[in-house]
Amino acid sequence: MVDSAFKMELGISTFLETTPDPATGAVVSHAERLRRAVEEIVLADEVGLDVYGIGEHHRADYAGTAPAVVLAAAASKTKRIRLTSAVTVLSSDDPVRVYQQFSTLDGLSNGRAEIMAGRGSFIESFPLFGYSLDDYDELFEEKLDLLLQITASERVTWTGKHRPAINDLPVYPRSEQHPLPVWIATGGNPESAVRAGILGLPVAFAIIGGMPESFAPLVNLYRQAAAKAGHDPSKLQIATHSHGFIADTTEQAADMFFAPTQAQMNVIGSERGWGQNYNRATFDAARSLRGALYVGDPEYVAEKIVLLRKNLGLTRFFLHVNVGTMPHRDVLRAIELLGTKVAPIVHKELARIGGN
Repeated sequence: MVDSAFKMELGISTFLETTPDPATGAVVSHAERLRRAVEEIVLADEVGLDVYGIGEHHRADYAGTAPAVVLAAAASKTKRIRLTSAVTVLSSDDPVRVYQQFSTLDGLSNGRAEIMAGRGSFIESFPLFGYSLDDYDELFEEKLDLLLQITASERVTWTGKHRPAINDLPVYPRSEQHPLPVWIATGGNPESAVRAGILGLPVAFAIIGGMPESFAPLVNLYRQAAAKAGHDPSKLQIATHSHGFIADTTEQAADMFFAPTQAQMNVIGSERGWGQNYNRATFDAARSLRGALYVGDPEYVAEKIVLLRKNLGLTRFFLHVNVGTMPHRDVLRAIELLGTKVAPIVHKELARIGGN
C-alpha cells in the first residue's frame, strides 16, 4: 500500500552533460551548458514540475561541479519549483560549506532548496580534494553526521576523524526552511537504505538498469528501519531517478534518445570494465513497461510512472534528461511534455485508484 500523505511529485534531474554529439562530434562548452540549464529550470517551473536536480561531477563530460551555484542562478527566475542537488558528493566536500551554499540558495529561493547527499557514482572528486578511497564509507558517515547537526542547530560542537573539530561555533546563514531538507541518495545499497530509515530522512534510489520493481525489498528495508527507529511512516518520502526521454511519439523518443545514450553508456562501460556493448536491443528491452528506461510518448511514460508508484510507493520521480548531449530544443520539449502531458495523466490516474 502507498501512503498518500505526500502527493506524487515529478521532476527533472541532470548531470549537465557536455558529451560529443554522436553524429557530428561537436561539443557544447561548459558555459553554454550551464546557461541552458537555467533555461531548463525556468521552463520546468513554468510547466508545473515540482523539482529540478543537478548532480555534482568533476569530469570534462559534465558541467555540474557546483550545483548550488547553477540552481541559485535560476532561483530568482522561478516561483515554486524545488531546487536540489542530485547528488552532492558529501564524502569529498565540507559539510559546513555544503550547508552554507544550500542555505544561501534556500534564502534566495524563499525556501525551495534541498540537499541530496550521496557518495557519488564517480570517484574523481576524491583525489581532487585530497581524500582517500580507502575511507570511502567512513567519510560519508562522518560528514553526514556533521551536516545533520548543522541543519538542526545554529551552534555546533562536533569531533570527527577526517575534519578538524568544531567547538560551539555558529554556522550562517540559517536556512529559510527549518530544518533544511536533506535526502539520502543510493544506487541500491541496503546499508544506505537502512541508514536513511534509522535517521528518518527521505531517500532517493537511482534505478538505471534492470527492473525497478526489484527495488521493493530495499524500500521495505527503509520503511522497516524507520518504523523500528520510531519515525512516523506517513512522513517518509521516497524518490527514484531513472534515465528517460519524452517526445510526441514513442518512436521519435526512442530514436532521438538512443544514440547519445549509447555513446555515453559505452564510455562509462569502458571505464568500468563493462565493455562497449550497449546496443539497440539492450536499449529497447529497457524501454519495456517493466524496464528502467522511461522513454516514449507522454501516455506511455505516464503508464510506467504509475506502475512504479504502485510497486515502490514512491512520492517523487526524477526523469533524468539526458544521458548524453542532445539538441537543446528537444530537451526543452521533453521537459514541457513531462509537465503538461505526463503529470496530468499521472495525477488523474492516481486520484482514480486512490493513490494505491
